[in-house]
Amino acid sequence: MRRRSLSSSTSRRSPRAREGRIVSAPYPARVTSIERAQAVLAGGCDSPVRSGWGVNHPMFVQRSAAGAYAYDETGRRYIDYVMAYGPLLFGHTHPALVTGLDEVAKHGFVWGTTHPEEMRLAERIRAHLPSMERMRFVSTGTEAVMSAIRVARAFTRRSLILKFAGNYHGHFDLALLNAGASAHTSDASASGIPEGVMHDVVVARYNDLESVDALLRGREHEIAAIIVEPIVGNMGYVTPVPDFLEGLRERTRRYGALLIFDEVITWLRFGPRGAQDRVGITPDMTTIGKIMGGGAPIAAFGGREEVMAVLAPLGGTFTGGTHGGNPFCVGMAHRVLDLIEAHPEYYDEMRARAERLADGIRAIFRTRDLPYAVVQHESIVDFKFRAGPPNRNYDDALAADKKKYAAYYAAMLQRGILLPPSQNEVMFVSTAHTDADIDATLAAIEASIGDR
Repeated sequence: MRRRSLSSSTSRRSPRAREGRIVSAPYPARVTSIERAQAVLAGGCDSPVRSGWGVNHPMFVQRSAAGAYAYDETGRRYIDYVMAYGPLLFGHTHPALVTGLDEVAKHGFVWGTTHPEEMRLAERIRAHLPSMERMRFVSTGTEAVMSAIRVARAFTRRSLILKFAGNYHGHFDLALLNAGASAHTSDASASGIPEGVMHDVVVARYNDLESVDALLRGREHEIAAIIVEPIVGNMGYVTPVPDFLEGLRERTRRYGALLIFDEVITWLRFGPRGAQDRVGITPDMTTIGKIMGGGAPIAAFGGREEVMAVLAPLGGTFTGGTHGGNPFCVGMAHRVLDLIEAHPEYYDEMRARAERLADGIRAIFRTRDLPYAVVQHESIVDFKFRAGPPNRNYDDALAADKKKYAAYYAAMLQRGILLPPSQNEVMFVSTAHTDADIDATLAAIEASIGDR
């Protein structure tokens, strides 16, 4: 029998490789970046929406970014309305955030100990969000919501959580049931979500108190918390109808449950006091996310002092992590708050440009006799390919024409406009966008709509 030789690549290894060091060989020129990504990244990406499958379009591979612009591998510039899905209030690479990063990093990226700047950041956040009497820092919005739910269950000694279809609270098991954003978890069992998890969560219809009551009837004594996006940015842009949030507040008090506001998108995007100030409702707990660090991985959850007291070391409930409150991300969060507090006029500027964009889209739709509602609030702009009034719930969002959005996405990309590769997302305007950018975007929309 012919003896099989060692891997044929062995004979071709470089001396450095044979010495035990790994050498990355360049990919052949014929291999595209997408193929290269698919060879090493699960599904070719680290978050499914990036793959482009939601718009049936090849993945956008980005080389760099600056200001309001993203650049692809060829160096072509695109006006960016993804803005990392919301946290980039000041666009990419704002000088106040990226200049002198060695000063932020010089004492280390992570310590594993508590430090004064962490305390000062918590004090600054509480000054803007008084509902967060006590808080704890984590790295992501997913961690923040997951931790808040654990605290709510520990405080109430109950298990049932009520959430809303189309609201996105991260990618842990409970949160993914009928989630918005680009989760698309239609089959929980096929998504690795155990049946036990599904027993302890009910999913109501946003803006529908009757749906809430129907789901809680007979289980009022089981409910630990209702979690909700007070203003939604994950099934398109959706605002609460009158009395909806007030109704949730009343029901949680009546049943002895907690009301959790997920403000991972809305805090700072709607100003330093967040959506809770806009809607006039004080939640028991709040979660906030990466927007506070200008996109750096930092998030927090917090609430009433007595609620947060269940956490160890005061109580018996554990949450923790080495990166929680790490000095680098805390330093970045201070820079963001410094910029916002020094320049409150930034909100007026962003709002004005978002209004200019929304008004321009409405004018195009009137001229073309298109029945799509355009919504705009602060620096968020959105419309869906669905006739009628703006979205009010996830059913409305699902009724939008995905094929039309996919064609629109491709046409806009061809004209140098980078939109979210999912119709569940919205357009985010930043301080870096200019009037010229808005005008160029409107011209591209007019031409792209004409392509359809």
